[in-house]
Amino acid sequence: MLKDFLAIDDHSYEDLRAILDLAKQQKPLARNHELPHTLPNRVLACVFAKPSLRTRVSFEVAIRQLGGESMFITDKEIGMGTRESVYDVAKVMSRFCDGIMIRWFDHQEVVDLAKHASVPVINGLTDLTHPCQVMADILTVEEHLGTIEGKNVVMVGDGNNLANSWLNAAIKFPFNFILACPDGYQPDEGIVRKAEAAGASFMITHDPKEAVEGAHVIYGDAFYSMGQEEEAIKRRADFAPFQINSDLLKAADKDHIVMHCLPAHRGEEITDEVMDGPHAVMFDEAENRLHAQRAIIAKLLK
Repeated sequence: MLKDFLAIDDHSYEDLRAILDLAKQQKPLARNHELPHTLPNRVLACVFAKPSLRTRVSFEVAIRQLGGESMFITDKEIGMGTRESVYDVAKVMSRFCDGIMIRWFDHQEVVDLAKHASVPVINGLTDLTHPCQVMADILTVEEHLGTIEGKNVVMVGDGNNLANSWLNAAIKFPFNFILACPDGYQPDEGIVRKAEAAGASFMITHDPKEAVEGAHVIYGDAFYSMGQEEEAIKRRADFAPFQINSDLLKAADKDHIVMHCLPAHRGEEITDEVMDGPHAVMFDEAENRLHAQRAIIAKLLK
């Protein structure tokens, strides 16, 4: 197990499987308020440059369920990269806290923070990757479909940080990843090359109907994210054919599940009919952020 959790493909399959297995073991105990306090007196600093519902609440609840405490810190308070260097922030926070979770824009700054910190750093999201979300997603797939092995996981929408993390996951887990995105919205070229070199099973297409043929998992995300509001009008037009709706899902496997990392713009990237339909597992997926991340914290801060 590496010291930090910055990207899924930084870790071995065995370490990733151990995180998922621990999450599965802890989940019923946590739901029944019976989870042992294995991290008493530990403090997790939660640093946010972007607002969040799921990331903040899930991480803060997770460390508390393990017997520790959390601190909420905004980018304006620490001024990392502006008021203070990343190096200095890393050194100071390492003296105060037992771990750092950071939800940031610049991925390289998070990498540099982890390089210079002497405590574990967890990537709660950057513009490049969103590894904790995809770990929770894999947990959800396995709960509903038994295993992710051999499954066709189809993401319909943007080649964004989630698509990048699904590609990273495909390097380590034996499933097929298909991304259906408009031309010009492909995932990060470096991550694509890495996935190719590793022999990951994936495909990128601009035809959503082709992509969902036989899909076991259909995955959606917003057409535009925080920091992309000025592009919203153009993105709505470019992504309109990529809406997840009942017609699109007709070609999917009959036992498929539909996932969305949330927040969802209902009526844009996904319809109410699908969001509230019998195949939707979004709220199981949201809950599993707590369980996957608690397992990550438990492994890193032990």
